Amino acid sequence: MCGIAGIIGGRHCDREGIARMLAAQRHRGPDDEGFHFSQGAILGQRRLSIIDLEGGRQPIPNEDRTLWLVCNGEIYNYRELRRE
Repeated sequence: MCGIAGIIGGRHCDREGIARMLAAQRHRGPDDEGFHFSQGAILGQRRLSIIDLEGGRQPIPNEDRTLWLVCNGEIYNYRELRRE
């Protein structure tokens, strides 16, 4: 299981805080780390690479980058979806 962290709407929405949270979860996902910073919110994720080792970076934005997602899960038909 990967590690997920976030700070939403707090005064302590800083890079150092999320970095400390993810450092504490390094054992949950030693393969990669990703962040998204916006006004009033920070999302972070530690990745344990199981499937799609090269293409599973998170957080994941929608097409116009107005929504961001962090999740723990696997998409097993990712090759088919990429072709679409």
